[in-house]
Amino acid sequence: MAAAAAAVPGPGSVPSPVPGSVPGSVPGSGPAEAAAGPGGEEAAGAGPQCPGPARLARLPLARVKALVKADPDVTLASQEAVFVLARAAELFVETIAKDAYVYAQQGKRKTLQRKDLDNAIEAIDEFAFLEGTLD
Repeated sequence: MAAAAAAVPGPGSVPSPVPGSVPGSVPGSGPAEAAAGPGGEEAAGAGPQCPGPARLARLPLARVKALVKADPDVTLASQEAVFVLARAAELFVETIAKDAYVYAQQGKRKTLQRKDLDNAIEAIDEFAFLEGTLD
């Protein structure tokens, strides 16, 4: 009988349940944790105002795949390749838009104009490959 009493943890060693948690559930698998990505960061589009599942890519993958297949040199494109290209395009658009927005703010505007994109392309070396494309 003494051995059985020693195997049962005392009241100080049992963790108290977390309010709102389900007994037997895996920590980090609840709805609040599902919206958070690795490291507790919230996934894009998964905030309190967005109850649905988070989309990893915001561009329609079918359209991106159609653009890839428009190249005559491309015969097949895997879903992973299409996803990576879509994500890269999203990051590129986000970067150039943020840089162009700086020029719009300098002109005391909130709306991007073509001249803001032109200024960003001319000022930032990473966009040098775009020079002359908006002409």
